[in-house]
Amino acid sequence: MGNPKAFIEIPRKEAGYRPVNERIADFSEVEQVLDLGDRLLQASRCMDCGVPFCHWACPTHSRMPEWQDALYREQWEKAIGILQLTNDLPEVTGRVCPALCEKACVLAIHGEAVTIRENEVALAERAWELGLIRPEPPKQRNGIRVAVIGSGPAGLTVANRLNKAGYEVTVFEKDEKAGGLLRYGIPDFKLTKAVIDRRLALYEAEGITFRTGTEVGKDLTVAELERSFDAICLTVGARQPRDLEVPGRELQGIWFAMDYLTQQNRLNDGANISGRHRISAKGKRVVVIGGGDTGSDCVGTAIRQRARSVTQVEILPQPPKERTEDNPWPFWPRTLRTSSSQEEGCERLWSLKTTRILGKDGKVSGLEMVRLNWKNENGRMIPEETGEKITLEADMIILAMGFVHPVHDRLLKGLKAKFDERGNLLDQQTDRKVPLFAAGDATLGPSLVVRAIASGQQAAQNIHAYFTRKAHPDQKA
Repeated sequence: MGNPKAFIEIPRKEAGYRPVNERIADFSEVEQVLDLGDRLLQASRCMDCGVPFCHWACPTHSRMPEWQDALYREQWEKAIGILQLTNDLPEVTGRVCPALCEKACVLAIHGEAVTIRENEVALAERAWELGLIRPEPPKQRNGIRVAVIGSGPAGLTVANRLNKAGYEVTVFEKDEKAGGLLRYGIPDFKLTKAVIDRRLALYEAEGITFRTGTEVGKDLTVAELERSFDAICLTVGARQPRDLEVPGRELQGIWFAMDYLTQQNRLNDGANISGRHRISAKGKRVVVIGGGDTGSDCVGTAIRQRARSVTQVEILPQPPKERTEDNPWPFWPRTLRTSSSQEEGCERLWSLKTTRILGKDGKVSGLEMVRLNWKNENGRMIPEETGEKITLEADMIILAMGFVHPVHDRLLKGLKAKFDERGNLLDQQTDRKVPLFAAGDATLGPSLVVRAIASGQQAAQNIHAYFTRKAHPDQKA
């Protein structure tokens, strides 16, 4: 703790966003950066608490006090070393994480938490700039071959951890480029894809093999997969979207959020998509159904496509601006959040349930909704229809109501994978010739990137423990 009075003398300072009129004209990252001097001062605000609640709140248990102190002292190699002990993709989480750690920071009691997320990405970028993140292939291999299916944050984490432990890792990705959710699900204005390409190049230099454009179960059979590898880890995400089953669902102009976001990311990458396959909000009255982060990403994308208007509809009630008594620090605050996309020009509506989609000549023209009244019954929120009906005009509807579980496709059926009661994959199935493991949203359900990373770390540990027990049955892993 370099300056024990910094948290008193130095106020919280955020980098902020680029001006709205500038950023909506492109898909470049919206967040700005502080100069080095200001960033060091922000790192000095960490109090090195006796009980670091930030560490408790982070799924990867990042050692915030330690690496922020090293950052403040400009001990770059030490700082990035500590950070990467628990986070395989700090330059990613530093951009897209909702910062669970900051909400649990002791200074957050008074609304002045340390800027941990911004400090993290600043440290990671500085480390890349200084050449401190460089290829470090394992000195020896153990000859055990592991297939990782899916190249999102969980898959990349599993691959990285096992590769460093000497395993021969091959990552399979059905899309044309690796990155999964990071590449195709998160807009460029939040996460530029050069960040992913840089990390993938590092992993390849360290010996990880990537097979893109390969759908396992179709381009490569399950039998071939099991013959070629000693273990399989499924990190296929939770891609089964929650649908809206109301009259009018068959009308043209209704899109799932991931189809919409994925196409725009491909366009940004140079793909040529035109005609009836092009999903464009230009000149349209857009309604996004779903108030979460994915819905917000759709809002920002529609605005950049020059939508005539954008409305975001949420079935839940509007959260309070401040914490309520039943939601104390250091727990995640169930308070109103406004994203950079929502700041750019979006009407937000709450407590509305869609009952019917209206159409004309086979195309969407609007939607009917009923207002809900939410009651708290023994800790459970119960909706009641008030009878008040609302009609919105719309030329385009985007369904961003979340995801339910991984797609139960030919791969999972071919592997005879087992699921829990919610349709998610079990994380370990070792009672088979080729053991099967799983990680990320495929086991958790739709969640955060940082939770997918933590799940990937656990899966890598489970795989290593399995082979350790197999090699030394009389010893503990």
